[in-house]
Amino acid sequence: MNHSQMVVVNKLINEFKSCTQLKYSGKLNIKSVNGQKWIFYYHGGKIIWATAGTHPFRRLRRQIAQYCPNIDIDKIHLHPQELSLDYWDYCLLVFLYNQQKIKPEQMRAVIENTTAELLFDLTQQADFYSISCDRDQEIILEAPVKIIDADMSLKLMQESWQHWLAAGLKNISPNLAPILRKPEQLHKQVSSAVYNNFVTLINGKYTLWDLAVKMKQSVVLVTHSLLPYISKGIIELVEVFDLPLQIIEVNNNSLIKKITTSNSPRIACVNNNLSVSQTLENILIPNGFRFINIQDTVHALPILIEYRPNLIFLNLVQPVTNGYEICAQLRRISLFANTPIVILRDSDSPLDQIRAKVAGSTDLLAKPVSSDKVIDIVCKHTQAFSELVISH
Repeated sequence: MNHSQMVVVNKLINEFKSCTQLKYSGKLNIKSVNGQKWIFYYHGGKIIWATAGTHPFRRLRRQIAQYCPNIDIDKIHLHPQELSLDYWDYCLLVFLYNQQKIKPEQMRAVIENTTAELLFDLTQQADFYSISCDRDQEIILEAPVKIIDADMSLKLMQESWQHWLAAGLKNISPNLAPILRKPEQLHKQVSSAVYNNFVTLINGKYTLWDLAVKMKQSVVLVTHSLLPYISKGIIELVEVFDLPLQIIEVNNNSLIKKITTSNSPRIACVNNNLSVSQTLENILIPNGFRFINIQDTVHALPILIEYRPNLIFLNLVQPVTNGYEICAQLRRISLFANTPIVILRDSDSPLDQIRAKVAGSTDLLAKPVSSDKVIDIVCKHTQAFSELVISH
């Protein structure tokens, strides 16, 4: 860690310590120059909740699965107005606690381990990016259960970070997901039992945090054990999307409820641009659609065949091929002969329109995408919302 990075980390630690010494109540907002943000809620100088960061839904799912196994989080539906709160996840925990669905010790474990993950994530980001802090006392949350002192949380965070560095993992984020790239090479190096475990778990669906919980081991131990395979290219670490909870959208005027069900149209996006895919996910899931993001164009076809989406978005620019070639390839497969395919493009040139038509695309959508345009084009080409429930 160079001098400037050390200054940033020390500044963060001093800010946390000041909040403790002042017995601060309110929000501590932290932002990095790359757009990441973290929010720590204080009450009387203690951290009672931490949120934002990477994958807030995944993180809550992981904590609930580990410490509240009696809760089926997939049966929890949230309203958009609830998600509009920065502390929606804390409200959900308090609700479960007040309903006696979870015990004090369970809630405490979720809070403390969520805080620990956020502090670790923040420390790693501070090692690479400039960080800014500000306090805001507009929102002061209450603490229904006793929480450990913030100083203890900071001490545990520093110990975790030192273990991570000692294991040679400085440049690896536990928010990344390992995926097996060279199964044949792996098969030659490990036993059949170990190989089968790799195939089951190392599939690009679970982050390193997720795997640690599944394997009931520390994230340091899990990641360090994968390091030799990562260095040889047998395993690759990839970015993955968050796993939002189901949304129930209620329009007070029409009293129409849009509910994501197993019959909701499934929309796929073959796209290596993370921000565009994230935008589509944020638009489609709250509006009742199921969403599949496929960043790896090389393996896109088997994934599409497995899930058989009702509509496919294709990004025009891909690292290996392009949207026109993928579209033409899909049209040669009988399964996708009539599937609506929408090509995402950067311009409205007539040449793009002609090439898209020749390749067999159903429609085109110019970037940047907007909510209205995305919903209009999806509803135009699918029998969307046929399952809407109307209350009288």
